[in-house]
Amino acid sequence: MPKTELKELRERMEKVIEHLKNEFLAIRTGRAHPGLVSDIKVDYYGAPTPVKQIATVSIPEGRQIAIAPFDRSALKLIEKAILASSLGVTPQNDGELIRVNLPELTRERRVELTKLVGKYAEEGRIALRNLRRDSNDVLKKKEKNSEISEDDLKKYTKEVQDITDEFIKKVDEVLKAKEKEIMEE
Repeated sequence: MPKTELKELRERMEKVIEHLKNEFLAIRTGRAHPGLVSDIKVDYYGAPTPVKQIATVSIPEGRQIAIAPFDRSALKLIEKAILASSLGVTPQNDGELIRVNLPELTRERRVELTKLVGKYAEEGRIALRNLRRDSNDVLKKKEKNSEISEDDLKKYTKEVQDITDEFIKKVDEVLKAKEKEIMEE
């Protein structure tokens, strides 16, 4: 029985890592990436809709993002959403598509972004620890209900801790890679 719960724990922790990677995609580095704008919400016919659902996002140059909406009437709405976002850039609308030029990051901005990714990584670690606590609570209930022995409880608790340590190490690796990417000039 606990083997399936350990497998579920692994899957849930994997989702935490994937979520963290997606959070990091939206953080601007020196290079353009579709993830910077693809999840920005546009008020499209009264519903907040991600840019990626109403437009094609491409990277024509290293520091430029091109957004081609499927419906031209969405151009102004996309432009307004990008201006309101935390990207800190001004989009250029040429009637066909929107171009977003990413300026060079300053040293201060790079340090701010590094702190931000550190905060996201800590939130990921906290989520992993919460999953560990939930799994340990389930194991303790099983031991209390005599579904597993005390020795099994110790063994499975150690396995849960090992899995948690493994995923916290993955968070640290993802964080280190993103910090390196941000600090590259």
